[in-house]
Amino acid sequence: MTAPLRVLVCDDQMLVRTGLVTIIDAQPDLEVAGECGDGRTAVDLAARLRPDVVVMDVRMPVLDGIEATRLLAGAGVPHPVKVLVVTTFNLDEYVYEALRAGAGGFLLKDAPPAQLLHGIRTVASGAALLDPEVTRQLVGRYAARIRPAEDSTGDVPLTPRELEVLRLIADGLSNSEIAATLLISQETVKTFVSRMLAKLGLRDRVQAVVYAYRRGLVT
Repeated sequence: MTAPLRVLVCDDQMLVRTGLVTIIDAQPDLEVAGECGDGRTAVDLAARLRPDVVVMDVRMPVLDGIEATRLLAGAGVPHPVKVLVVTTFNLDEYVYEALRAGAGGFLLKDAPPAQLLHGIRTVASGAALLDPEVTRQLVGRYAARIRPAEDSTGDVPLTPRELEVLRLIADGLSNSEIAATLLISQETVKTFVSRMLAKLGLRDRVQAVVYAYRRGLVT
C-alpha cells in the first residue's frame, strides 16, 4: 500500500485552515503532517517534517507566503519543497511573485474541495497546476506591472514551433488544447514542452508562463 501524501497547511485564518485540514484528512491518500498560521513557522515545520506538499496562503504575519515559498522552493534551495499557493483573486496581486518564488501552482480559496485535492496531488507529482481561466486573468492583469522588472533584450533560444507552444501555454491552454490548436499529437506537444523548458532552464509550466510574460512574448 502506498504511503499517503503528507501535507503541511499554512494559513493565518483559523476557520480556513481548519477547513483545509478537514478536507485533506478525509482522503485516504492524504494526511496532514502539520499546520500553522505564519510563513516563518511554515518554513521551520517544513524543514522538520519534510512534507510532500505545503498548502500556502499568501498574506500572513511574521513572514508572508511569498518569502516563505522562496525559502522553501526558490532558486538555490538544496532540498526544495513543493508548494501550492492558495489565494483570494481580487486581493492577492502577489500570486505572480509567489509563482516566481518557486510555487508549483495556485488555487483560489473559493475553489471546490475536489479542485483543492486535485491540486495537491498534481503538485506532489511534480506537475504544475495552472487553472487556464485564472491564469489568463491573473497573469494578464499583472503582466504589464512586472514585465519591466526584467531585462527582455536578446533573442529567445527557441524554434518557431517551440515559441508557438510557449505562447499557447501562457494563454492557459492544456496539452490537449495545444495539440488540437496546432493539429499535432499530445505526445508531440509534450516533446516540444520538454525541449522548451530545457532550453530556457525552466522547471515547469508555471515558470514558462512567467517567462513568457516577462519577456513580452504575450500580452
